[in-house]
Amino acid sequence: MTLFQRAHDIMQAKANKALDAAEKPDEMLDLSYEKMLEQLTQVRRSLVDIAASRKRIELQEQQLQHSASHLQDQAKAALADGKDDLAKEALARKAAARAQIDAMEPQHEQLAEQQERLEHTLDALQAKVNDFRTQKEVMKAQYGAAKAVSSVDDSAAGISTTFSDSGATLQRAQEKIATMQAHAGAVDELLESGVLEDVGGGADDIQDELDRAGRSAAVDEEFATLKAEVGAGSPRPPELAGH
Repeated sequence: MTLFQRAHDIMQAKANKALDAAEKPDEMLDLSYEKMLEQLTQVRRSLVDIAASRKRIELQEQQLQHSASHLQDQAKAALADGKDDLAKEALARKAAARAQIDAMEPQHEQLAEQQERLEHTLDALQAKVNDFRTQKEVMKAQYGAAKAVSSVDDSAAGISTTFSDSGATLQRAQEKIATMQAHAGAVDELLESGVLEDVGGGADDIQDELDRAGRSAAVDEEFATLKAEVGAGSPRPPELAGH
């Protein structure tokens, strides 16, 4: 197999696949039914043409038969009048008319046979068209029902997917809320224990100033007490004597 032949086969396969995907059973059934009706119409037209040809030959035969009968009467009349030559001429024309009738007979029989065959063909084709029309309507109804069921199934599948997505969203929201709650609880515990202040240094400036003021007051008080003791004559500590 050549490269071009393989490429052609691949393209043909893809084209057939695309056509299969694009085909709709109800449209294909209607199209087939229309083609069958066209064939039926063609057979009817052919039957009409053959019947018309047969009828035309029959009319010609009737006219020739009438002419032969008339010539026979003329020949008798000529003989009665003693006109032998005229009687012979009439009989000669009668013979020519009969010859034409004999020549047309095979054509008439052939056309009659063709008409009969076409009539049988038309009857059989009409029966097939009627059966196909009934089956077509049934299959179209089945296709419509299957299409509706498929649509419902697709919708159900979409709903199921939506529910699954919603469930995942709820789960993520719950996890986030739980994380936030745990964080808030941990912060509360740290604030209550004071660890958060030590770790984060979160005391404000006023509190720091108050704490320093308290420590300074304690030092001043201790210093005043010590000074009073020294002023009352208590010996100095050895380490302060040199100063």
